[in-house]
Amino acid sequence: MSNKTIKNIGILLKPRNVTEFSTTIPNLTEWLIRRKKHVSFLEKEEGRVLNIFKKLPKSVSFISEDEINKLDLIITLGGDGTIIGVSRKCTKSSPPIFGVNMGRLGFITEFSKIEYFDELANTLKGNFNIAKLPLYKVSVSKRGKEIFKGNFINDVVINKNNISRMFTLSVECDSELIFNVSGDGLIISSPVGSTAYSLAAGGPITHPDVNALLLTPICPHSLNHRPLVIPDNKEIEVKFPVKESHLSLTLDGQEAVDIEKGCIVKISKMKNSYAKIIKNNDRTYFQTLKEKLTHGQREGR
Repeated sequence: MSNKTIKNIGILLKPRNVTEFSTTIPNLTEWLIRRKKHVSFLEKEEGRVLNIFKKLPKSVSFISEDEINKLDLIITLGGDGTIIGVSRKCTKSSPPIFGVNMGRLGFITEFSKIEYFDELANTLKGNFNIAKLPLYKVSVSKRGKEIFKGNFINDVVINKNNISRMFTLSVECDSELIFNVSGDGLIISSPVGSTAYSLAAGGPITHPDVNALLLTPICPHSLNHRPLVIPDNKEIEVKFPVKESHLSLTLDGQEAVDIEKGCIVKISKMKNSYAKIIKNNDRTYFQTLKEKLTHGQREGR
């Protein structure tokens, strides 16, 4: 539970279809302002979209990404991708995130668009629990010089960026060789991301409380290369033969960077950096897992 007074609230969204927010946005902002809350939206990403809502109160403001940490609460409207995009920018001092799912059932977005007002009212009173999602860092270097760095919540994927063709990479853990693998690529996943791309590629489902990283080869050429789970206090290093080219590294399916010949990729868990997700006390992990994996299917007995 938290005793912090919640006054400044940011609403973040990633609209695919503006019409789905035509009722939600005006109703939510007016509801918050009646409770004497200051409401903000991201200026860069949402300013032009929200101009179509003529019913928005005049007291609503727009902020930059640099001002997010000054908020007391972030409300995301969208799905897991929306909340992951925000979480990747979080630090220990970042505000808690109240995730509202505007579509299908999500793993990280805790509240449905139909039922979230009661839980949000409790949250504004300081009555909430949080789950801390750890952040992981990635760096790409060439000849000892860092050329890219970024963060992820779910996973890092290394694959070809132009044509589906087998390539080879080597994976080390704390400078010890784990394996050389040939195939379509490699997924390095957190436990939270174990139910995403890693699962589709044959990786194990891992409870988010497990302190681990998952290494899942994508279509490995040899059947001897199976998914591997290692402690998350280890540093993973991925190297590529000099001849390999046209490779890319993707963070959480949202940010991509080309990997040049001779690059080295390092992955490790960040210290004291995590996203604080407000929990839905009516949901459990295993309940969500069951609903997610049977979504759209009829259960047989």
